[in-house]
Amino acid sequence: MKFSLVNLGCKVNRVEADSIGAALLAAGWEAVDGDADVAIVNTCTVTAEADRKTRKEVNRALARNEGAPVIVTGCAAAVDPDAYRALSPLVRVVAKGNVVQECFALGPHDSQSGKARFGHSLLCPVGPATEVVEARGAPALLRVGEDFPTRVGVKVQDGCNNACTYCIVHVARGKATSAPLEQVADEVASYGRAGVREVVLTGIDLGAYAYQGFSLADLVVRLRAAAPETRLRISSIEPVTIDDALVEVLATQEGMVCRHLHVPLQSGSSKVLHDMARRYDAECYLEVVDSLRDAIPGLSLTTDVIVGFPGETDQDFNDTMELAQACGFSRMHLFRYSKREGTPAAARLDQVTPQVKAERMARLSALADDLRLADAKSRLGTTERILVESDECAMSESYYEVKTAAALERGSLVEARLSGYDEKDGTFYL
Repeated sequence: MKFSLVNLGCKVNRVEADSIGAALLAAGWEAVDGDADVAIVNTCTVTAEADRKTRKEVNRALARNEGAPVIVTGCAAAVDPDAYRALSPLVRVVAKGNVVQECFALGPHDSQSGKARFGHSLLCPVGPATEVVEARGAPALLRVGEDFPTRVGVKVQDGCNNACTYCIVHVARGKATSAPLEQVADEVASYGRAGVREVVLTGIDLGAYAYQGFSLADLVVRLRAAAPETRLRISSIEPVTIDDALVEVLATQEGMVCRHLHVPLQSGSSKVLHDMARRYDAECYLEVVDSLRDAIPGLSLTTDVIVGFPGETDQDFNDTMELAQACGFSRMHLFRYSKREGTPAAARLDQVTPQVKAERMARLSALADDLRLADAKSRLGTTERILVESDECAMSESYYEVKTAAALERGSLVEARLSGYDEKDGTFYL
């Protein structure tokens, strides 16, 4: 059996898609780009643009895999399953169920290596997406090898108890849930034994991790003990969930918990943040950043910003520019506000015009470039551990791509001096 797999959306989606792929490969299926027996599209619905991309990919899968069933899963499938069923009789929506079992139902498979092995949902709310099975001297269902990234994502949290006015993900994902601490530790330990040297902890609201009194900081400490040679990276985390314990962990692990955080800002205007139903104001965000920088010298800080949220005035935008400058971000992911039907923000009558969004986007992009260059120059001549991802490229602790001249082993974690910076493509070289 042959399968094709397209993933859209966030790092949590990436983990879930890779888990599906790993399970099918372990069961003897073959991954192909087209002409598959079963096509899978893991969807995103965070914005109207994400919905358009999702529909495009589903239609593309139908065209490229003529006559084959197309399994549509993920957030968009959970929010509006009928919209995808209406596209074709070949579409099968698996919003919350087990995608791999659905694949097995569509073709021949060995029940002993299929149903027995995959007895739980591969899109389960939390925890390891596949059972760890030892085969050929390595964990067969772990997402390792040439088919998967060298930096492996592990989902430890799912769902969200917040309701930002521009977002519908809390509807798709449901309430916040957290994976059992020891279950995550077992999974990360398995990756460590398999030679994985960076694990990225992911979640919809990662900082909300809470399991039987254990916090995200407690989890990180446990994972460091479980896989001492594996570097941990914390993915996107809300500013109000960064506590003193987590800051101490980042400050004291000598880079084996990356001194890099992605902390979404969304806006530098307290008025706009209030309208977004974010849980902080501009002053609070800056206080968090200042405390992080005081405790963790050399911290790399990345962020998300939405440009042109309904009601955003020139002053609101200028506040965002000023706060970004004060925070000194090493990278800014910028998004023009896109209406997502079903959210309060989409119903507002004070939408910002496309022309104003474009002008503000250009100004903020220019500032983001300046901030990235300033941060990069501050790192010249310093030494960081880099994770080798290919013959020519690695990823630094501070989340910069690094060009490697020497032939270094893929997946290895090595100390390297950042000797130069290529301003054109935004990468360091050794």
